[in-house]
Amino acid sequence: MRIGVIGCGYWGSKHLRVLQNVQDVDQIVAIDAREDRLLALQRSFSSLPSFRDLASALPHVDALVIATPPGTHLGLALQALRAGKHVLVEKPMTTSTAHARRLIDEAEAASLILMVGHTFEYNAAVWKLRDVITSGELGDVYYINTARLNLGVYQSDINVIWDLAPHDVSIINYLLRSRPTTVQSWGSSHAHTYLEDVAYLRLHYPQLGIIVQIHVSWLDPCKVRRMTVVGSRKMAVYDDLADQERLRIYDKGVVAASKDDALHGLPMSYRYGGIVSPFISLQEPLSIQDQHFLECIRTGRQPLTDGENGLAVIEVLEAATRSLAEGMPVALEAVPAYGDHKVHRVYG
Repeated sequence: MRIGVIGCGYWGSKHLRVLQNVQDVDQIVAIDAREDRLLALQRSFSSLPSFRDLASALPHVDALVIATPPGTHLGLALQALRAGKHVLVEKPMTTSTAHARRLIDEAEAASLILMVGHTFEYNAAVWKLRDVITSGELGDVYYINTARLNLGVYQSDINVIWDLAPHDVSIINYLLRSRPTTVQSWGSSHAHTYLEDVAYLRLHYPQLGIIVQIHVSWLDPCKVRRMTVVGSRKMAVYDDLADQERLRIYDKGVVAASKDDALHGLPMSYRYGGIVSPFISLQEPLSIQDQHFLECIRTGRQPLTDGENGLAVIEVLEAATRSLAEGMPVALEAVPAYGDHKVHRVYG
């Protein structure tokens, strides 16, 4: 199998490294308009075929990984699909729901694999957290808070919501096996002249009784990648930057006060227990994701993060964008998917 990677910057070069170690890949092709990137890659990867544009590379590949700026995803993916190539497109899948639906329709019509690079859905810590939630160990989930913060890296074509929030939205949809019905967002531009570099999102999952708060920022002194899940019995913290114990389960909680405590003016009593960190296997999520892409091409299996999965995230981002402009919550059913088509994604 011959795999092309278009966009050989920071993330594209990681795909190239991973694919070099996949046994079923016969040839990897680097595609980038910047000659300096291609020259640097050729020094690192011996005998790596390279091209300056996609049209020249298409005859030499069977599938394409797109790791270019989001505004280019639609055009490049359509070009590849129409040439009969399978496509893995990095997050965000596109910059609108209409464009996402267009890619889904194109791939379905050609019987080709369309997959989205929601890498955290291939993360062993996220898998374990979903198991913990599903098992009922935490009890009823009350709420989820996430923080994805850093000083940079500023993007040129999308704001911080479209850059960072796709990770958390895809993780939470995966954990809850559901989609939110309403999104509200707040954001502001500080160092950038017009793109929001700090934002907050509130996602409502009323069928589960859960509210999710997402904080994203390009303008924070500390790099943070943390998710907190608070349940009626226990609480969990997933810290993707931790060298060890990326997932911790806290046996802590509150319960209604006893009659004696209530008489003394204590409305709640507090329970403190131990902290458990489940074993998490050390597997690179990007490697698992890319191998899954190749497996789906070989077998015809539907990807875990298929086009509909990508569209579910884009719907949230588009609703958040509309909420920023209108200053009020936006229902996802008000976000047009594509013509009269309505998406009701069920997470399995």
